[in-house]
Order: sequence, then structure tokens, then C-alpha cells
Amino acid sequence: MTYSNGNDNNDVYLTPDGLKKIKEELEWREKIRRPEIAKQTEVAIKEGDLSENAGYDEAKYQAGMNEGRIMELNAKLKNAVIIKTNDGPAEIVELGRTVTIKDLEFDDAEVYTIVGSAEADPSNGKISNESPMGVALMGQRVGATVLVKSPGGELQFELINIE
Repeated sequence: MTYSNGNDNNDVYLTPDGLKKIKEELEWREKIRRPEIAKQTEVAIKEGDLSENAGYDEAKYQAGMNEGRIMELNAKLKNAVIIKTNDGPAEIVELGRTVTIKDLEFDDAEVYTIVGSAEADPSNGKISNESPMGVALMGQRVGATVLVKSPGGELQFELINIE
């Protein structure tokens, strides 16, 4: 597969698991959350004067937030490009691959999966192909030394493994 380091169009790169999570959230927002908010709005309206009704204002706010998120999720689904990779070792780093890198300053090994920005979750080992680390790793081979620019300065990592 060939991917650019940046996302110049509206493509949203997702793993099959990421696609599933977006579909699940969309279903929850449309079938569960939307009716909950409608019920809150109905209860608030029955309380009377809407001009000073905090419950009504909150329900309207929640409805807007929910509908905005539904629109965002639908746009992601419309532009979804599923990341498909073969199992096992790879020659180069590409979307969907899991990499092991070693921090050359601290000699610490870290493992990350390269995903699209919609799925990035660094605290759970998923980094975006558009992040500084992702950009530095994309297209690299095992043994490469990559330089990553961070707010604290430049960091050097050695690419140990690609799966």
C-alpha cells in the first residue's frame, strides 16, 4: 500500500475495528441518545416558561452537540478508507502496521500501531500517520533512525520491528 504522510483529501483512514466503533457510536447516538434528549426536552417544556428554563436550555444544548457528533460520524463513514494489511512482518512502515521503536537517548522500547487521525489514541498505543512520530515513521525500514521534532526538541528513535 502507498499512503502520503499527510491527508490532502477527505479520506478517513480506519482499521476494521475503528470502523466498527464509529458505527456503534452512531447507532447509540441515533437510537438511544437522541430519544433520551427528546424526552428531556419534553419534560423541560412541560415545566413552563422557556425563557428562564435551565433544563430546556441544557436539553437544547445536548441535542445540538449530539446532532453535530452524528454529522461528524456520518462524514467519517462516507469518507472511510479501510486500512488492510497482511499479517506478519513488513518491509516498510505503513498504515495499520505495529512498530517497535527504541528511544536512543533513554534506551526504552515502545510499541505503536500506525492508524489514521480519526483513531489516534496515543495512551493506548495508537498514533496517527499525521502526527510528528507517524510522519517520521511512515515508509521507513527496520534499522532506520528517525528524527522526531517535538515541543521539547528533537528526539531520535531506532525502528526495531514492523508487524
